[in-house]
Amino acid sequence: MGFRLPGAIRRAAFNSSQTSAKAANVPKGYLAVYVGKEMKRFVISMSYLNQPSFLDLLSQAEEEFGYDHPMGGLTIPCTEDIFLHITSHFNGL
Repeated sequence: MGFRLPGAIRRAAFNSSQTSAKAANVPKGYLAVYVGKEMKRFVISMSYLNQPSFLDLLSQAEEEFGYDHPMGGLTIPCTEDIFLHITSHFNGL
């Protein structure tokens, strides 16, 4: 049995050799973030930046990694489950 990801989130496995190609695959109005120990890539709506709970995640990311992270993408320091739980509340965006 599976579950459905919110429509505003797309997930892809992280592969460092495909990083630049994936950057080009982010549609206008979206951004890519990396989440969890396995660095799962999610493409999320820019509207998430207006959500206080998502801004809390960004503050944690800044504290832990800064915004000049060597991975080249925005890394969110939480588990994939927590990220999905928080962002599932943004479905109507």
